[in-house]
Amino acid sequence: MSFSQHLVLWLHVAFVIFTIGPVTLAIMSTPRYIRKRDIRILRYLTRMTFIFAIGSLGVLLAGYGLASMISKAGKPWITVSATLFIVAVLLLGLINRDQRRAIKALGAAATTGGPATAASQAGGGHAGGGEAGGEQAPADQPPAGHAAGGAAAAGGAPAAGDSAASAGPQAAEPALAIPENLATVERGRIAMIGGVVSLIWLVILVLMIWNS
Repeated sequence: MSFSQHLVLWLHVAFVIFTIGPVTLAIMSTPRYIRKRDIRILRYLTRMTFIFAIGSLGVLLAGYGLASMISKAGKPWITVSATLFIVAVLLLGLINRDQRRAIKALGAAATTGGPATAASQAGGGHAGGGEAGGEQAPADQPPAGHAAGGAAAAGGAPAAGDSAASAGPQAAEPALAIPENLATVERGRIAMIGGVVSLIWLVILVLMIWNS
């Protein structure tokens, strides 16, 4: 092989190492961090998948260029390998789409869960205030009519607080259910498609070694 052919071969190998490896690691790590609900890491893995999926096209270009230089571009195994590689890149696009959907679903779950939790805590605070008012009433010893009204108000405040506190989590549950279910679906689909992509890489590697 000439120097130019060796140079293209080195580029081909470098693209394989620095793009195929990282993108495979990213898609295999994604389901675990979806399960952990770690949106920050998921955003990093999504960017990583997109960048290295685009960079992996260098593997195809350098490989096909090398095959043309050594007069093997028309071989059936080269055509099969190139076709499988294009299919793998398209599947990486589907994985990147599912990663973005999972991030959006988990973000929606975090957003809808916040206000409900705050309302629940606020209801508990009002209930505590009502109980405190009920304890101070006997110390001031107001008239009987006012005492009865105060007792009724003090008795009603905890009930209202309890109902607000109990209504908060119940109102939050339906809002959280849909995003979490969507994230679970995306996690399973990413794992399945990622396994197919890894199998395609393995088939291409066997074809390259077998016919080299």
